[in-house]
Amino acid sequence: MDSVEFSRYLTMLTLSVHVIFATVGVGVPLFIMLAHWLGLKNNDQHYLLMAKRWARGYVISVAVGVVTGTAIALQLALLWPRFMEFAGQLVALPLFMETFAFFFEAIFLGIYLYTWDRFKNPKHHFYLLIPVLLGGAMSALFITSVNAFMNTPQGFSLLNGELINIQPILAMFNPAMPTKVAHVLSSAYMTAAFLLASIAAFHLIRGNRHEYHRKALALTMKVGFLFCIATALIGDLSGKFLAEYQPEKLAAAEWHFETEGEAPILLFGVLTDNNEVKYAIKIPYALSFLVHSNLSGEVTGLNDIPRDEHPPYIIHYFFDIMVSIGIGLTLLSMIYLIGVNRNWSFIKLKLFRFFLVASGPLAMLAIQAGWWFTEMGRQPWIMRGFMTTAEGATDSDYVWLMFIVFAFVYFILMVGTAVVLTRMFKRNPMEKELEKLNGNGSDIG
Repeated sequence: MDSVEFSRYLTMLTLSVHVIFATVGVGVPLFIMLAHWLGLKNNDQHYLLMAKRWARGYVISVAVGVVTGTAIALQLALLWPRFMEFAGQLVALPLFMETFAFFFEAIFLGIYLYTWDRFKNPKHHFYLLIPVLLGGAMSALFITSVNAFMNTPQGFSLLNGELINIQPILAMFNPAMPTKVAHVLSSAYMTAAFLLASIAAFHLIRGNRHEYHRKALALTMKVGFLFCIATALIGDLSGKFLAEYQPEKLAAAEWHFETEGEAPILLFGVLTDNNEVKYAIKIPYALSFLVHSNLSGEVTGLNDIPRDEHPPYIIHYFFDIMVSIGIGLTLLSMIYLIGVNRNWSFIKLKLFRFFLVASGPLAMLAIQAGWWFTEMGRQPWIMRGFMTTAEGATDSDYVWLMFIVFAFVYFILMVGTAVVLTRMFKRNPMEKELEKLNGNGSDIG
């Protein structure tokens, strides 16, 4: 492999690791806030302890996210120096604002953690979560706007190969930004919901039937269902955006070669060397309806797009993984909520709870597939229409060495995080903490 390929794989590795902690960093504060609010509203120690324990775990993910986020910033300069030289003035503002938003979040998170029982009015302590939630969301907004800019660059003029009339604000609020930011936020809240639900279900499946875990599962599944619906609706808007601004990405995702109306959506299947689709499930008219809201709308095919601008056709599989898991999680949470409401006994069976435990890892897999889809779907461009990935990459001969070093660092970080989180919660079991809160342990079910 050459330096361009190593640069791409190293960036993919870094983003794949970082997105785990970034998703937790954006999504979990909402659940800390909801649990804390329910605890105060109902004077319920279970919810208050939930907020406290979730916040502890959240701090670990934030700390590791700082390391992986710093690695991304470093790699932008080391792996993509020509892109940063070309477009650095346009993306510097959101990159700086993202750092500011992160510090805003981290400062108030630290105050929140160390001021339990320090306020005469407990609501004042709860209010500290508002900047934590906003900081996480704003951090996602700014960094996603950079990615959106790479897909739909604007805010400048090009003269003799040089960028002039640079307008960073206009660049930040590019056409891809609204749908990308909305999709990132809703999917982060959805993923956080299923990650926390997965932990609660894990304790239930092991025989710990404490009311704490039942409440945690009910809360996260309700919110998870709402964000499944929101993510699906935003996904529909994303499809319409792709049809207008990045038809090559949509066509590659659907293996749609001929420009035509009444276009079907393809699910799964295999693409042969002759671009023949086999074993796929076709839903007639669905693609036309998705992008034009009518059954006969014309969808641009890959045959009408220059071959050297085609994204890799493998993104079809990533799109399928993302959508299939999203549909599965929506059905799972809907069945759970209906089952609780109608007292269906099977939702307490081990088999159903096994699916609940699997929902967290599956949600994270959907997030990963979504990012692989969006990043590989932008190829061959690093800045669509202006600079290819190969033109933006470094020509250093030592990127392979960087890949090995960073892969080793990420391995240590992932293993270390798992060990720290496991030990932290094992040494402070929820039952003992409730005993301390209640004085005599009478609230333990």
